[in-house]
Amino acid sequence: MTLSDEIKNNTELEKAKAHIIVEIIEYMTNAVVIKTIIKKTTGNISVLSFDAGEGLTEKRSPFDTFAQIIEGKAEIVIDKVATILTTGQGIVIPAHASNFIKPNGRFKMILTTIKNNID
Repeated sequence: MTLSDEIKNNTELEKAKAHIIVEIIEYMTNAVVIKTIIKKTTGNISVLSFDAGEGLTEKRSPFDTFAQIIEGKAEIVIDKVATILTTGQGIVIPAHASNFIKPNGRFKMILTTIKNNID
């Protein structure tokens, strides 16, 4: 299965098998690539790769999201406060907070969203 097929099918990772997360996703020129690790009604875990100059536009989520850099560095802006994260660092993006990811060179990250109906 090619990377483009994995993107189209949005298939989850094989369960009960060890994976080197930073290696399951590659960079693509001028693109943000997303690979689903787990997708459930209670939350999602995805790994993303960002080519240089690529980011995510401003958004708000009704759920808390944990972002962890697994390769490179990224600038994450939450409610107009910028934080630079490097490999191994993570940050919780609170539910309903305005946030976006500024382009800052190539990097890979894991995003974990926890869903609930209490908020």
